Amino acid sequence: MKYTLRDAELLQTIFSSRRDVRGNRFVDAPIDDEVLRKILEAAISAPSVGFSQPWKFVIVQDHAKREEIYEEFVRENTKASKLFEGNLLYDTLKLEGIKESAINIAVLYKKPTKTVLGQTTQKKMGEYSVVCAIQNLWLMARAYNIGVGWVSILRAKKVKKILGIGNEYKLIGYLTLGHVNEFLDEPELLKLGWENKKTIDEVVEWV
Repeated sequence: MKYTLRDAELLQTIFSSRRDVRGNRFVDAPIDDEVLRKILEAAISAPSVGFSQPWKFVIVQDHAKREEIYEEFVRENTKASKLFEGNLLYDTLKLEGIKESAINIAVLYKKPTKTVLGQTTQKKMGEYSVVCAIQNLWLMARAYNIGVGWVSILRAKKVKKILGIGNEYKLIGYLTLGHVNEFLDEPELLKLGWENKKTIDEVVEWV
């Protein structure tokens, strides 16, 4: 199958309009089961080293578990705020949407029990494969106008304990998904002046 320039332009629009969504953007509305299935199918279509497909997705709906994970976030964010002491912007940022989103998803990497093709030298290639799955999920969710947030201010071991996840898995990402009141025209941290957007010339080198 060949795609057209119009297809490429639409894909670029989705890339450019992807946003990291926080709790101040989510609205109280469920995600349609078929839409969620399409989003997860996109995730498992990601490339994986040695076609190992080392991912697992745990859908977290239970409010008690989400409350525990939120409390873990609060503890870790309190520590993090001290590292940004003097930056008045940090404490005004809404950095998660654990309780406000429709669902949470813990994205896991299953540790190999045998030698994996392509992973013999670079041991983390399996984990990078799971990150590719997260990116696929994120982009397909945006195509369905579903917001996604990646909550990184969490201790992986603590999250796994709350969710009853065994040692054979490593937590790669903790995501929040839901309908939103708006998608910002630019990334929020760019709009707030936290960082500047880098140009292609700044990040590409020819050798």
